[in-house]
Amino acid sequence: MVRDKDQLDESNILLYAARHYINSQCCDTVEFYEDLNRFKYIKRLFNKHSEFGELKERLILNHLTILYNVFGVEPTTRMLFVKLVHHYSMLKPFLLLLGTLPDTVDGIGIKNETIFTSGIPSDQKITELLQKI
Repeated sequence: MVRDKDQLDESNILLYAARHYINSQCCDTVEFYEDLNRFKYIKRLFNKHSEFGELKERLILNHLTILYNVFGVEPTTRMLFVKLVHHYSMLKPFLLLLGTLPDTVDGIGIKNETIFTSGIPSDQKITELLQKI
C-alpha cells in the first residue's frame, strides 16, 4: 500500500493514482485511464516545446486543471514530478500560475528524493507566455 509520503515512482504510481482518484462521474476504468493519460499528453507537449519551440500553453493548463480536479492537489503534484522528471523547468511556471507549487515534493523516484522547488529554474519563455494570460 502506498501512503501519501511514501516513495512514489513508476512502479507504484498506478496504485497511488487509483487511490486518489476522485472523479464522481467516472463510470468505468476507461475514464480513469483517459485521465491518467493526461500526464503523457503533457509530457508530449513539453517535448514539442523542447524540440520545436512550439508551446500549447492553454492545452497544458486544461490538462493540469483536469488532473488537479480528479486526483487532488498534492497527489497530482507528486505524480507530475514522477512523470515529468526532465521537464521541471517547464512545469514550474504552470504550477506557479495555478498556485499549486509546493516548497518541497517528498518521496519522488527510486531514490526517494525530496525536491526543493526553489532550486528549479523556470523556463523563461514559458514564464513570459503565461504572464500574458
